[in-house]
Amino acid sequence: MIRALTGFSTRNPWKVIGLWTVVGLFLALLGQSLLFRVTQSQSGDFLPSTYDSAAALQVAEEKFGAKPDANAVTVLVARTDGKPLTAADERRVGDTAAELGRRHVKMPEPSRDGPAFLAKDYSQTPKVSPAMVAPDRAFELLSVQLTGNATDPGMHDLYRAFRDDVKREFAGDRMRTGFTGGLADLVDTTEAEETTTTVVGALMLGLIVLINILVFRSVLAAFVPLLAVAVISGAALGVVVGAALLTGIDLDTSTPNLIGVVLIGIGVDYFLFLLFRFREQLRAHPDLPARAVATEVTGRVGTAITSAALTIVAAFATLGIATFGQFRVLGPAIALSVLVMLLASLTFMPALLAVTGRKMFWPSRALRREPRPGTAGRVGDLVARRPLTLVVASVALLGALAAGAVGVRMDFDQTGGGKDTAAAATAAEINRALPAGVSDPTTVYVTADRGRTLTTGSVDALPKALAKVPGVGQVGQTVLNPDRTAARIDVYLTADTQSRQARDLVSGPVRDAVAVHTPAGMEAHVGGTAAIFADISTAVDHDLRTVFPVAAGLIALILIVLLRSLLAPAVLMIAVGLGFAATLGASALFFQHLLDKPGVNFVLPLVLFLFVVALGTDYNILISDRIREEMERPGPARAAVARAVRHTAPAIATAGVVLAASFGSLAVNAAPATQQIGFATGLGILLSAFVLSIALVPALAALLGRSIWWPVRPGRTKGRHHAEPSADFLPHEVAPRPLQAVESRLHNE
Repeated sequence: MIRALTGFSTRNPWKVIGLWTVVGLFLALLGQSLLFRVTQSQSGDFLPSTYDSAAALQVAEEKFGAKPDANAVTVLVARTDGKPLTAADERRVGDTAAELGRRHVKMPEPSRDGPAFLAKDYSQTPKVSPAMVAPDRAFELLSVQLTGNATDPGMHDLYRAFRDDVKREFAGDRMRTGFTGGLADLVDTTEAEETTTTVVGALMLGLIVLINILVFRSVLAAFVPLLAVAVISGAALGVVVGAALLTGIDLDTSTPNLIGVVLIGIGVDYFLFLLFRFREQLRAHPDLPARAVATEVTGRVGTAITSAALTIVAAFATLGIATFGQFRVLGPAIALSVLVMLLASLTFMPALLAVTGRKMFWPSRALRREPRPGTAGRVGDLVARRPLTLVVASVALLGALAAGAVGVRMDFDQTGGGKDTAAAATAAEINRALPAGVSDPTTVYVTADRGRTLTTGSVDALPKALAKVPGVGQVGQTVLNPDRTAARIDVYLTADTQSRQARDLVSGPVRDAVAVHTPAGMEAHVGGTAAIFADISTAVDHDLRTVFPVAAGLIALILIVLLRSLLAPAVLMIAVGLGFAATLGASALFFQHLLDKPGVNFVLPLVLFLFVVALGTDYNILISDRIREEMERPGPARAAVARAVRHTAPAIATAGVVLAASFGSLAVNAAPATQQIGFATGLGILLSAFVLSIALVPALAALLGRSIWWPVRPGRTKGRHHAEPSADFLPHEVAPRPLQAVESRLHNE
């Protein structure tokens, strides 16, 4: 099947390239246009209904008409001269708020460009109402609700239009305004990071190009992989968005970015694997047509690429069993996009090699001579001569880093503290006068059995009990829904609602008070940001214990099928397990101890396991596949390992740096979780490439010899009957030359 795909693509390269270009660009355009129709940023909607905060969201929607995509914005209004608000000022604020609540906000014209059937018009009349006045009367707060996908640039434009309108209205009354809350924070942060994101993206692409130029000394080899991966990534995003539309599944807002990072990394990696082997075979067979060489190389390397890609697919597909919906949709989405990349690796990339041929490496003259062994040759020789030393050194290094995982703590803080934005400054001004949670209250919803009506007096004991809970700064008035079948009680915490302190407060004392003081015959649920993240931490903890063993089992099964061995997969799984532990330990040492953070982000262990184990296994598969191929030739096993390292180490090293740079670009993000994921994943990939795949795994193979492939030992008989190939490196002419057969077949066709 694999050779059929690669063979067809190299025989009909222009047809394959044309089809991928047209379909890829179409899917990319479609995906970008419809992306924000299938993404949503409300984390609570990803929780199962069995969780308390999810039940609270359901009551809010059914009983109080809350919209799942509602975005709360808090507007601060104060006098420009800094004096306290007067009664007249408060009346003017109330009148202006009422006027703003009746005014329809239209989308700016530039945001409505493009086909009409793809345009999303967020024009709406916002809900605006006075919230409270500061105790010292320094300012008054207005509560605003805008409906839409908070991550959609169109929604950002609508918010900016509303913000500018509010500023103009209050400026006429000689008052200043400030804005904070989820949507305001997101827009301000996006604007603040726009330059950094652009620069980092450009630097990452520039680094990939530079690495390719230094390695291949070629213009085409530097740019063709990037252009190809860009087309494939666009197509993959379109497929994922289309699948989400067809199934009605909402994606988390981080999914598209993660898909892009993953596909750039593995796509360039797979192209590099092909390019290194293509160049090697072109040197070995200068008399053969480049298309024949491309056919044989892509068929042979395609097997390893397929196994590597299926490993990633299997690992991420296991997230489909997670209870937290954000993981449950992220895993299959990345798995589907990797399948698209795999299809392209077996069709689009072979076609590009067939078309460019030896011109792919122009103007380099490296094809005219066999390169000296260089660093890769010396490393291969070291692995063959001192395998035990390398095993001990590698395990000692990984073990020392893994020790950092002892005492690791999970950090659930999502605030990113220290953001220098207008929204952060407004929030700080509010927090100096009011409880920290005033702009984002924790809400208790009470419903009565069998829909009987409620009165404020019937639930009066609950707000009184909540007011006595340490950490609760203020409790709002009890609000009944129109048919009086449900009540809402807003609780304002003294801690920032996105902090760990707030989550501990809600999941402990607040919920305990609600459980004890909810009147008989009634049911109460605690909702809000702090409650949602408290429940998310519980769900993630459950998923960690479930996903890890299932993913590990699937990866082991794929390795057994690929390597046709029981011992080799065990060696690889132990190696990647060490790599995972070392990466997590190093992350804890860096963030928890060196930077004195509360701990590592609570999603980091799961993300590291999936990315480092699954993606790092790519390199182990590549080196193991080449070791097995070399061991099928006659001669000592250690000489075979040395040859495998010499030929494969440059590809693994280059691919590792490229993939680490791709993930490392996330480390400059303002969000602490994204920073940690970028740093830790980049470090894990480097450890996987340079320590595991170039040193530890080959050294173990050299120690175990052909026994590593038990119960089938390749080349064992040949090794006994052919004593002459005992040199460290066999000349390439000793190897079978199946390319002549390929040339003949192509000629006949």
